[in-house]
Amino acid sequence: MVPAIALSIGGSDSGGGAGIQADLKTFLALQVHGCSAITCVTAQNTCGVSRVDALPPEALSAQIEAVLTDLPVAALKTGMLLNRSLIEATARALEPLTIPRLIDPVMVSRAGSVLLEPEAIEAYRQRLLPLADLITPNIHEARLLSGEEVEEVSDVERAAERLLVMGPQAVLIKGGGLPGLRGRDYLLQSSGSGQWLQHALVETAHSHGSGCTLGAAITAERAKGLPLVDAVRAAKTFVENGLRTGLAIGAGQGPLCHWHPLL
Repeated sequence: MVPAIALSIGGSDSGGGAGIQADLKTFLALQVHGCSAITCVTAQNTCGVSRVDALPPEALSAQIEAVLTDLPVAALKTGMLLNRSLIEATARALEPLTIPRLIDPVMVSRAGSVLLEPEAIEAYRQRLLPLADLITPNIHEARLLSGEEVEEVSDVERAAERLLVMGPQAVLIKGGGLPGLRGRDYLLQSSGSGQWLQHALVETAHSHGSGCTLGAAITAERAKGLPLVDAVRAAKTFVENGLRTGLAIGAGQGPLCHWHPLL
């Protein structure tokens, strides 16, 4: 058996709900072999993050090189990169690649927690966005990257247009950060008009890692050969099903369930 292979470049979540751990669970659930390159190690659980330690950029580059020189990676995604050095190391590794590249610009959590050093925002704009087949910012990240206030539907569409000018082939702004847009995401491609994608609104307190999981599911479907729009729709269904049986573990916000969609 020779499965499709996907690579996740991002941070480790010791609680197992987001980051590299969520990505690898998603790849496995979608029958894709998952590889990883860890950028930083977080100490976190369902109640929050208590510490973040970045790896040296040389360590990140070595991990990516080790994977790409041996395994036929068919698609990749990035997650938490934390600082300029890690962003630049990631960009150098991605520049020669022609496979689908999803950039999840992990800067601010849906709840508003900052997950990126301030001087790294410009590095994202200059180095990574032009290399992306798709970027998947949440509402907070769309504000930071585009410079637009994002409060309603027209703001989301305008921010996506601003982001598209920065170089990615497509932009998917996740609407869950605004009460009126929960369950709705806006996809804009350089080759066509924008479209709002809807899925059922699942009321749950346990949605930790849903953004990582969406990006990983898109990456897995792209690795298997699905076109972008089909991959996004399939990924949204995967996340919706996972949210329906979110895991009530720990004292805080538990993660969605990654194996539920196969039951």
